[in-house]
Amino acid sequence: MFEDEKVVYCIDANILIQAWQKYYSPEICPSYWEILNDLGRKGIIFIPQLVYEEIGKGEDNLFDWLKNSDIPIKKIDEEVTSCLKSIYASDSSHKYLVSSNGIHSLADPWVIAHAIKENATVVTKEIKDQFKKPTKIKIPHVCDNMNVKWIDDFEFIRNLNIKFICKPE
Repeated sequence: MFEDEKVVYCIDANILIQAWQKYYSPEICPSYWEILNDLGRKGIIFIPQLVYEEIGKGEDNLFDWLKNSDIPIKKIDEEVTSCLKSIYASDSSHKYLVSSNGIHSLADPWVIAHAIKENATVVTKEIKDQFKKPTKIKIPHVCDNMNVKWIDDFEFIRNLNIKFICKPE
C-alpha cells in the first residue's frame, strides 16, 4: 500500500449497536467512542444515511451520541444508487439482503453500495453462514460476490492498531 493511500471503513449499524449495548459501552470503555470520533474527524470511518436512521429507531442513547459525533453520514446519491443496482443485477440472491417482512435491516444493501462508491472496507458483525438460507443472504456473502473487502470490528481494531488501556477509577 502506498503511504498516501488511506483505507476508509464503512460501518454497519450492528458494529455501533452491539458495542454500545455490550462490550464497549461508554460506561466501561469511553475511549472507544473517543477513538471513533477521532476516526470520523480524520475521514477514516463513515456510516451510510440508512445506518444512521436505523440507529435512530433504537431505544437507547446511542443515537444521541451519534448525532453529536464527528462520524460522517454519507447520503444516497446517483452513484450510490447505481452501485446498489449493480449489486442486485450481479446475482439474483442479493435481493435477500432485505426481507419483505421487515425483519432484516433495510440498510444492509446500502452499506455495500456506499462501500463500493467510496472504495471502502465494510465493517460488520455479520458472519458468513456455512449453510445459507436461500431467503437470507448476509453482508459478507454479497461483499465476497462483489469483491468488496469486509472485516469484523475486532479486525478493524487490529488494523488500526487501537489499544485500550484499562484502569480502576
